[in-house]
Amino acid sequence: MATTTAEPVESHRPHRVRTVSTRTIARITGLLYVLIFVTAGFSEGFVRATLIVPGDATATAANIVASEGLFRLGVVSDLIAFSADAVVAVLLYVLLRPVSRTLALVAAALRLVAHPAIASINMLNQFMALQLLTAPEYQAVFTPEQLDALAFLLLTAHGYGYLIGGIFFGFHLLVLGYLLYQSELFPAILGGLIVLAAVGYLTESFVFFLVPTYEPIASTIVLVTAVIGEMVLALYLVVRGVRTQPPATSEVA
Repeated sequence: MATTTAEPVESHRPHRVRTVSTRTIARITGLLYVLIFVTAGFSEGFVRATLIVPGDATATAANIVASEGLFRLGVVSDLIAFSADAVVAVLLYVLLRPVSRTLALVAAALRLVAHPAIASINMLNQFMALQLLTAPEYQAVFTPEQLDALAFLLLTAHGYGYLIGGIFFGFHLLVLGYLLYQSELFPAILGGLIVLAAVGYLTESFVFFLVPTYEPIASTIVLVTAVIGEMVLALYLVVRGVRTQPPATSEVA
């Protein structure tokens, strides 16, 4: 008796693929960049600037214990910034890979190492400083002066970690600036401003480790260049998105 096998029935319904425009991606990137500025600025410019007293471990410890909730909020705010930075790294890669897929990937990798990786792990220094000052098991072993000193040491290590991450971030901005300068989507001036910000980050980190006497000057340089360069880029992405919407072109390796 002959047998027949049922052939699979092909569905003729078209697959609906949703695409996101380049301008929308750019604006999402800009909004996340602004979120990074707000959250990281709150943590560094308000929480740590308010609670940490340079050169005074005892006063710093007293401030943290008295404002534990604010200190914890600063930690969470930083983690939000680093999470957003991971997404920004990917979205910038998507926007700039038509210029050079290889360089866009290098830029994304450097940014992912700088903030989501190094800076996130570096937050352990901050959190462990809080644990030393508030957890009873440590207070039973160390004297108050020892706890204050150890906590201050961890907070100092956190600052060093930021400078180490700043080296990777500076090199990221160098590559990013070149890609922005070459891209048809953005005005060349944005690339130049980002390169200046890169010089600021690299100057601050290398000066601190090589010639720490001039670190205050280097910190002022990075503050000015980073605020101008990165904030202008973020606002341009939010307001304008991209300069043009060119037709799809072959990507450069």
